[in-house]
Amino acid sequence: MDPLLAYVQSSRKKLVALIRELVECESPSREEAALARFQELVADRLTSLASIRTLPGGHLRCEFELPGKRKRGQTLVLGHSDTVWPLGTLARMPYREADGRLWGPGVLDMKAGIAFFVHAMRGLRELDVPVSTRVVLLLNTDEEVGSDSSRRFTEAEARRSSSVLVLEPGTGMDGKLKTARKGVGGYRVRVLGRAAHAGLDFERGANAVVELARQIERIAGFTNLARGITVSPGIIAGGSRTNVVPDEARLEIDVRVQRLRDAPALDRKFRSLRPCDKRCRIEVEGGLNRPPMERLPGTVQLFRRARKLAAELGVELAESLSGGGSDGNFTAALGVPTLDGLGAVGEGAHATHESILADRIDDRTALLGKLVAAL
Repeated sequence: MDPLLAYVQSSRKKLVALIRELVECESPSREEAALARFQELVADRLTSLASIRTLPGGHLRCEFELPGKRKRGQTLVLGHSDTVWPLGTLARMPYREADGRLWGPGVLDMKAGIAFFVHAMRGLRELDVPVSTRVVLLLNTDEEVGSDSSRRFTEAEARRSSSVLVLEPGTGMDGKLKTARKGVGGYRVRVLGRAAHAGLDFERGANAVVELARQIERIAGFTNLARGITVSPGIIAGGSRTNVVPDEARLEIDVRVQRLRDAPALDRKFRSLRPCDKRCRIEVEGGLNRPPMERLPGTVQLFRRARKLAAELGVELAESLSGGGSDGNFTAALGVPTLDGLGAVGEGAHATHESILADRIDDRTALLGKLVAAL
């Protein structure tokens, strides 16, 4: 049996205990005290494994102390401590082990992945497996809300790295790795009309809601599935009372692009929106937040290496394109080979049935260790 896999299997209780510990330490986005508690917990569990520095924004930089005398270059590993679940979720959605799964808020996205990596690095230490690069884990606190404060640290570390591994969950119940992700952005469209009494002065009004309704049809038409571009109007608001011709209406839109070169043309379409009713005015804000993670040759090579290592564990790996974004989008856009989806296998991210498959804990953890040692 592969030594790392044997190590994980023999120490599985400790790994599962760590997963539970992380899940039961709630850490919602923008809850600074809760996030600080989670980061302190991770730092405490890494005391003997890594040198740790807290960056502005509460993000952790953990540089591991691993076997091997000569270290050339750097491998960057990305994770995030924040979840979409509000404080108190554990009361109605507690951690549990049942039906061949581990359940709980954040277990899939992505606390199990963090635990896998920590345990894999411990295995490299205990088995004295040499690692030829520096290994840095960057654990941020704001991925779920756009990575606004952590992006600069992610990109700075990526520029010093020869490869990036991302601990997001795999795709589907077979745990495909992610070699490409769509870029993610958002636009806000505001229509300004003219208020009037809906009964006495109807013709004097310029209805912002009606104007926005006409614009929504145009905006939805920006979608081009053949090129992997989706434009989804998601939130709409406007008006004050039914007897007032509304003078304002607002729309929030989600956009996804598969290729960075498509983003400027899409942006121009939004900026060129013109009112059908000339008495109205249109304001547009927003743009691309995360560039796409395109399937570049370096990433493909990294995936092929991971696939070969997984085969040594008796696992057949496949790759996928994800419609969602991660911090790997930032590193891939810099041209650094980036392999995503190396975390847990399961389903229900951001949903009440969030869970991971218990029988995929061992091979995913061993793969992380083997991949780090092979880079």
